[in-house]
Amino acid sequence: MNWLLVVIGAAIGAPLRYLTDRAVQSRHQSVFPWGTFVVNVTGCLILGLLTGAAGVGAAGHQLQLLLGTGLCGALTTYSTFSYETLRLTETGAGLYAAANAVASVAAGLGAAFAGVSIAEALGA
Repeated sequence: MNWLLVVIGAAIGAPLRYLTDRAVQSRHQSVFPWGTFVVNVTGCLILGLLTGAAGVGAAGHQLQLLLGTGLCGALTTYSTFSYETLRLTETGAGLYAAANAVASVAAGLGAAFAGVSIAEALGA
């Protein structure tokens, strides 16, 4: 039955990724991949919150499967991040490529740490 939780989470996360990416990207007239950046950082925050909640006993295994593996696994996209960074480099936008790589990793880690801290503070 665990697989069903992952499937349900992914069935929500994948369209959410697509719709969020399109909505964010349509508001920016830039070659920078804002849509992917937003979904990846959001996924890191959700996973951090979930991890922190699990650490204080507020999130069980099934919620981790549904939200962590299913939703966040389908919402976030390392392959698209890599592809878009490569495309920026290939099209001569090396500064945007470097900014995307550095900002995505820094913001993702920051969001994950923030999520853990928030969940732990709320669960304490």
